[in-house]
Amino acid sequence: MRLRALPLLITLIVAFAGCGKIGQPPLIDRELFFGDPEISSGKLSPDGEYIAFLKPYNDTRNIWVKPRNASFDKALPITAKVDRPIRSYFWSGDGKYILFIQDNAGDENFNVYAINPKVATEGEIPDARNLTNLQDVRVQIYHISRKDHDLMFIGLNDRDKVWHDLYSLKISTGELKLLKENNSRYTDWVFDHDDNLRLAKRSRVDGTNELWRMDSKGQTLLFSSTMFETAYPIAFTKDNKHFYMVSNVGEDLDLTQLYLMNIETAKLQLVEGDPDGKADFGRLVLSDKTFEPLYTTYTNAYTRRYFKNSDFERHFRSLQSKFEGFEVNLYGATSNERYWLVSVWSDTNPSDIYIYDMTTEELTFQYNPRSTLPTEHLSKMKSITYPSSDGLEIQAYLTIPKGFGEEQLPLVVLPHGGPWARDRWTYNSYVQFLANRGYAVLQPNFRGSRGFGKQFLNAGNGQWGDMMQDDITWGVKYLIEKGVVDKDRIGIFGTSYGGYATLAGLAFTPDLYACGVSFVGPSNLLTLLNSIPPYWESIRTSFYERIGNPNSDEGVARLKQQSPLFSADKIAAPLLVVQGENDPRVRKAESDQIVIALRDRGFPVEYISAPDEGHGFVRPVNNMAFIAAMEKFLATHLGGRYQKGIPQEVAQRLQEITVDVNSVSMPAE
Repeated sequence: MRLRALPLLITLIVAFAGCGKIGQPPLIDRELFFGDPEISSGKLSPDGEYIAFLKPYNDTRNIWVKPRNASFDKALPITAKVDRPIRSYFWSGDGKYILFIQDNAGDENFNVYAINPKVATEGEIPDARNLTNLQDVRVQIYHISRKDHDLMFIGLNDRDKVWHDLYSLKISTGELKLLKENNSRYTDWVFDHDDNLRLAKRSRVDGTNELWRMDSKGQTLLFSSTMFETAYPIAFTKDNKHFYMVSNVGEDLDLTQLYLMNIETAKLQLVEGDPDGKADFGRLVLSDKTFEPLYTTYTNAYTRRYFKNSDFERHFRSLQSKFEGFEVNLYGATSNERYWLVSVWSDTNPSDIYIYDMTTEELTFQYNPRSTLPTEHLSKMKSITYPSSDGLEIQAYLTIPKGFGEEQLPLVVLPHGGPWARDRWTYNSYVQFLANRGYAVLQPNFRGSRGFGKQFLNAGNGQWGDMMQDDITWGVKYLIEKGVVDKDRIGIFGTSYGGYATLAGLAFTPDLYACGVSFVGPSNLLTLLNSIPPYWESIRTSFYERIGNPNSDEGVARLKQQSPLFSADKIAAPLLVVQGENDPRVRKAESDQIVIALRDRGFPVEYISAPDEGHGFVRPVNNMAFIAAMEKFLATHLGGRYQKGIPQEVAQRLQEITVDVNSVSMPAE
């Protein structure tokens, strides 16, 4: 059940280019999947009087503000960025400022900006102040003060590109004050509810991770874990004497569990693990008002909640009963926790956003980021499991395109990035777009994915291109054997590690795939590891253990074997390569290398490279150009449907960022 009427505009926004067969859904305009959201990222002010949100202004995503009870057409823009969309922001504790971070063309060197939203008028947009105003420096935010709402604590790597020193930052003036010079490989600083620095996380050269108590007496080691274990603090208890911690340290532990640690004695007390014994600990949600637990979560195939507060559970259950078949989440409460934002979503619904009044129990609809998307034509995502070649059980999500039957379908495999991340049951624009074009979509949580225990995670160590890729391959074989997919119409597309998996799939299993799309995917693991950003030094040893060591003969040999570049002569399927030229993680050379290797052997390869992007595309015009190109590429090689028309601006941008592969050359070292 949904509490809003389906917009009458639906009949106007469904594109019928390339009309489908009877029973197939209409071809939905790609703009409805990937264009800038109409409204997104709503956040209530601490006093609940206002709601801020993101919405395009001058064709670029900016921050807007309106009174909570006013209509959205009464909102005023408070930023006017034109070169790069704002992706996230937050209110200061007193609601006086809205703050956001912004980098330069995707280089991930972030600065912190502040705006006073109350200065905005009908005809004037306030200037955003750059509080840090540094070049080639990456700002990290550690803590927003609870006592002094004009204060925040940040890290700067201006002195040392590798390690971040700890500073306080005065929001009203931009005044910076050095608190701790980082000469001890600290990677994070943790404050209690009274804004006192109490903990610091440290990474040793050998990959050991440590947790230190910070006080007037100095530093005291509380806890340590190996690079193959997980251990991290979440938040302090109300009295600031204990803190919650997640850990799977110990030979007898596989799944992470929730603990309490006494900060003075370092004594650990188990709070809980997954009651079903299937998943790592997920989230601990605390009240920002009382600092007491509201609920915990665990996710294997789907997310489960375990409530700790009966009154909160009553409200949650009441809301849940109104949205059968949907996920419900309460978040972003006002400081008195009377008003909450509520998100309602599913695999076929991006999200309906409401405001819920805990006092009156009134639920008021606010917006859907894609209100004109005809969700009744979208496809269901279901969890499946299948065995890999060595019998390891792989959990995955399979989406069967609605209206195309359930047999002999073209398939797009969509491996997630990270690779130490995971896919979840949720709305996914790529999945729904591909399904609308007639493709089945497989999202495998291959070994090395998080959330399934450290044995499953560590089973991916040293297995890039080998058993991790094998897990993906066997998922495809499973669907072929079941008759779900056509063995001659299988493609693979991914971003970051998913881009690597695309290249590896084409290079190491050339008979399996009919085409591939690699988005910021590394092609040469040697150059990848030798070009990681300096501020990733803390995880260098972990990278060497989990991926491979480029400093040993054995490691070099294995990394070459696992690098698609050195097997480029085996690639037999068409490839589309996509890159952001300012990407600090997977540098442009990774895409250049594989393009050159294929070009030089006379093999067809297409190349899109955006000079104003980094690790993924943020500017809508770049993203729409890529999507249009990918859609046509997949249709050409897999036979799916595609939308032939392209808006002039997008067509022009696609022409601008499409690279003549004959012009590609490697820079001199």
